[in-house]
Amino acid sequence: MSDATSVSDAARNSTDSPGADPGSFSLLSLEVHLRVEPLPRGERFEFVDDVVGGVIPRQFIPAVEKGIVETCDKGVIAGYPFVDVRAIVHFGKYHDVDSDEHSFKLASAMAFRDAVQAARPVLLEPVLEVDIEVPSRFMGDISGDLNSRRGRIVSMSQEGDLALIKANVPLAEMLNYSTELRSLTAGEGDYQFRLDHYDVVPSHLAGEVIARAKKSADGHG
Repeated sequence: MSDATSVSDAARNSTDSPGADPGSFSLLSLEVHLRVEPLPRGERFEFVDDVVGGVIPRQFIPAVEKGIVETCDKGVIAGYPFVDVRAIVHFGKYHDVDSDEHSFKLASAMAFRDAVQAARPVLLEPVLEVDIEVPSRFMGDISGDLNSRRGRIVSMSQEGDLALIKANVPLAEMLNYSTELRSLTAGEGDYQFRLDHYDVVPSHLAGEVIARAKKSADGHG
């Protein structure tokens, strides 16, 4: 998943040729101007129609929203759904002959994509809450292993000879954890987990994810 972290400049868009400004395109006299703003984590998406004066005819506003929603679903970064963003459409132009729903849908999709790219979006990853129960003699090994997995220990306690560790760990780092836990504890460890929240992927790892996605999209992987 990805989300926006700042407000972008207004983006003008159409379906023909790039305009002079970053994030702008033109198709004859059809244009869609929009800006994006971040929403609090978990609020997904909000569409705001701030168009006045009929610069985009009312019958085409649903097509404008649909173009944005479909772009969110397809993703702007590495093909992951784009979330926690408010899209505000505030201006546009149309042509009596050449404007139709498809043109406005495509124009808004391209405008949204450009606006998002200008807003410094980030990748999000699922983070698990992990409860681990091991003999106390293994506590140091488990703590070190969690740190190597980008984990953050939330709490540690002891009940008799058992150590109870609660940690937040990115899902991507837990794919082989069952095997590793057995190895570290000679089969005496146990754990449970659940999805806790989403957090920002570190920039160096995000770059690797984006590069792999681009390579795959280009048909090389």
